[in-house]
Amino acid sequence: MKILLLASNPKLYSNQRIMEAAKVRGHEIEFVNVGGCYIKVDAGSCEVFHDDAKKLEQIDCVIPRIKPAITFYGTVIVRQFEVMGIRCLNGSDAIAKSRDKLHTLQMLANQGFGVPVTSFANSSYDTKDLIKLVGSAPLVVKLLEGTKGVGVVLAETNKAAESVINAFRSLKADVLVQHYIKESKGCDLRCFVIGNQVVASIERIAQEGEFRANIHLGATARVVEITDEERDLAVKAAKIIGLEVAGVDMVRSSSGPKILEINSSPGLEGIEGATGVDVAGKMIEYLESK
Repeated sequence: MKILLLASNPKLYSNQRIMEAAKVRGHEIEFVNVGGCYIKVDAGSCEVFHDDAKKLEQIDCVIPRIKPAITFYGTVIVRQFEVMGIRCLNGSDAIAKSRDKLHTLQMLANQGFGVPVTSFANSSYDTKDLIKLVGSAPLVVKLLEGTKGVGVVLAETNKAAESVINAFRSLKADVLVQHYIKESKGCDLRCFVIGNQVVASIERIAQEGEFRANIHLGATARVVEITDEERDLAVKAAKIIGLEVAGVDMVRSSSGPKILEINSSPGLEGIEGATGVDVAGKMIEYLESK
């Protein structure tokens, strides 16, 4: 196959591993910076170009790894490849849905999935009611389009929550208010889904004094045995959003697993390092099977 890896940084561990895995299996793979792509839309002639008018053609499939800061433009480029009939490992619509945390939660809750009780409003006049809807402090305030734990704050009191919410709003930022699941104790599960299976799973443990279990923020990862229920939830949740490759994050609560969010470009370093599973290789194998 001729594969296009559509991303932003060729030096990232995840991108290097995907390139390596494809080459090991005898495929031709090219890294293309999504920000350097541009398109032509015409009746019967939709095309993608890169850099000095180089036309991107004769491609069997595209692996999009779109960073959050370029979601809109990135999904435009992915959509163009889809219009051209090229297989994309995660489609443009699914990527866009996964980047909107509230949209993801709405879709999951509508299907009966356990999610943290969440509230959202436009006006600062509703701040007190937002807090009441999810219970009371401590609670979590997070940016609607934040990533890697950035823009996620644990408010210990209702007053602190009001201050954080209003501070974010003064910056014209959209925020979610969520019930804090105390029994998770700064731990969450990352289930790496490819197709119809969880190929690897880890438990991420926050640093002492920190509640965010993000590897980028110093959390540690260890292999974890997930239950059949958690495995089933992860696969079904990814399918609801429309993702073939996804990092499904959830916490264990006293009332069962709660899904926090779904990542359309999950990192490989933490999960491969902790489990020893060749996740990049499994991504390429999945493409081969399709």
